[in-house]
Amino acid sequence: MSTLRVPQQVPPASEDCDQLKKAFKGWGTNEDLIISILGHRNAAQRKVIRQTYAEAYGEDLLKELEKELTSDFERSILLWTLDPAERDAFLANEATKKWTKSNQVLAEIACSRSSHELLMARQAYHSRYKKSLEEDVAHHTTGDFRKLLAPLVSSYRYEGDEVNLTLAKSEAKLLHEKISDKAYNDEDIIRILATRSKAQINATLNHYKNEFGNDINKDLKADPKDEYLAILRATIKCLVRPEKYFEKSLRLAINKRGTDEGALSRVVTTRAEVDMKLIKEQYHKRNSVTLDQAIKKDTIGDYEKMLLALVGHEDA
Repeated sequence: MSTLRVPQQVPPASEDCDQLKKAFKGWGTNEDLIISILGHRNAAQRKVIRQTYAEAYGEDLLKELEKELTSDFERSILLWTLDPAERDAFLANEATKKWTKSNQVLAEIACSRSSHELLMARQAYHSRYKKSLEEDVAHHTTGDFRKLLAPLVSSYRYEGDEVNLTLAKSEAKLLHEKISDKAYNDEDIIRILATRSKAQINATLNHYKNEFGNDINKDLKADPKDEYLAILRATIKCLVRPEKYFEKSLRLAINKRGTDEGALSRVVTTRAEVDMKLIKEQYHKRNSVTLDQAIKKDTIGDYEKMLLALVGHEDA
């Protein structure tokens, strides 16, 4: 377990801004000071710090950080300092621009966020890029990928716990028929995954497993090299067991020959205040080392310190 924790008594934002300004002055940047402040403030506090910094110095804190920092440490700090909706908009835009069939970031953002969070990300996208996320997803993806991802990013699901068991039964049967026929791009599969509430999908998939003997993702592994099936499985995991999806993302990012810092920074910064505790438990269980240990072994310097501060974040 990381010893780094959000302090109970947080100084006023004006004091944090003074300290950050000091960190940028003199011979070289004081990275430890930056981590000790930004790495230990929650989203609301970071927002106030950015506003206060702009008012006090007439400068954008993000631009200052960009000027002063480099490499993976810079990216992790910038992602973390962004408002969560802005961060999702930025990551989604990056994913559309660099889109490949193995890129699961769009499904990840569409399915692991609440309806409100996804709506806020779409609004932030409008504001930042002067076009819609749906438009960019439709433009940059093709075929079955477009057919699945466009409705996923446009979704606004019911968030309550109410479940219709009769519907769960009939849709489990429908999913099983389509999957048995290898009709993986069928509009009914996509409609169910893109429109039903997470509670309803959970009930449907539980019924699927009880009735047909297999977890749906096992039945969707017919061809391990099929990238569309991989995104379909990621979609389902993000909807019903996001901590399992993110544990696997971290495992792949860390266990590759050479770390995938992009994925590591993305998962840690987007989940630190959401479900990091669950992800860490899942990681420890699956890999028999703690996430902290894995990060220490695989990263160095300020980047390592920043990641450790975030995975130990108290708000998780």
